[in-house]
Amino acid sequence: MGNPIFNRSGFFNGQQPAPVPVQPQQYGQNPYQQQYGQQPNQYPQFQPQAQAGTKLMTLDDVITKTAISLIMVAGVAAVAYLMLPLAFVFPALIASSLLGLVTVFIVSARRTVSPVGLFVYAIVEGVFVGAFTKVFEYQYPGIATQAVLATFVVAGVTLAAYKFFNIRVTPKFRRMVFIATAAFAVLMLGNFVFSLISGSAGMRGGALGLLVAVVACGLAVMNLVTDFDYVERGIASRAPASESWRAALGITVTMVWLYTELLRILSYFRR
Repeated sequence: MGNPIFNRSGFFNGQQPAPVPVQPQQYGQNPYQQQYGQQPNQYPQFQPQAQAGTKLMTLDDVITKTAISLIMVAGVAAVAYLMLPLAFVFPALIASSLLGLVTVFIVSARRTVSPVGLFVYAIVEGVFVGAFTKVFEYQYPGIATQAVLATFVVAGVTLAAYKFFNIRVTPKFRRMVFIATAAFAVLMLGNFVFSLISGSAGMRGGALGLLVAVVACGLAVMNLVTDFDYVERGIASRAPASESWRAALGITVTMVWLYTELLRILSYFRR
């Protein structure tokens, strides 16, 4: 259990049916080495899944497609930021946030995440990011640049820590992150409805708002760690190259969330 976007595909969690293993005595050595020309990886429960001749997902594929997705989000966000009149910012913010939630569920629910689906999500999320940024940039000029830099610094440090400190993501850790994230999402949805009715910031205002933003940022970082692990698991299970679009979608969702929470945190220090 973890990021629901990755969980939709068995390639990232070992649920795909595995081929019948070759008996070691047939070759006199490790069957994986004889049949596939390599030693078993650090995820021994995953056996090669893709059919012969299928192009496999690689780390370069994931990086490239994630970069494409983030660039699309940033490009649409820039257009929305420049073109949206202030009177339409809040309606666009609310509409794009709800539409983005629906879009990501529809796109990730498909057996295979298509580039078109990812691009649709990137466009919708770009409108949300542009409107969200404009709200804060109007009050605190220059804060958007700080938030973008902070997002990539935090993501880079998280990736470095994951690789160099050899962080192992256990099933218990994934369950904990999933439950905490789901509980936080339900809480924020209730706060969103309350804000619309009362016209106040609810839990997003004052000192409590800062605490909520810090907790959310911590959850986003933990989700980023599980995303990295999912990518490694997908590569280890020899997922087809098409699954890199799903990986890009999952990482993009986490990166956008991390950006919005860092933007909130920075706004508290700018007041």
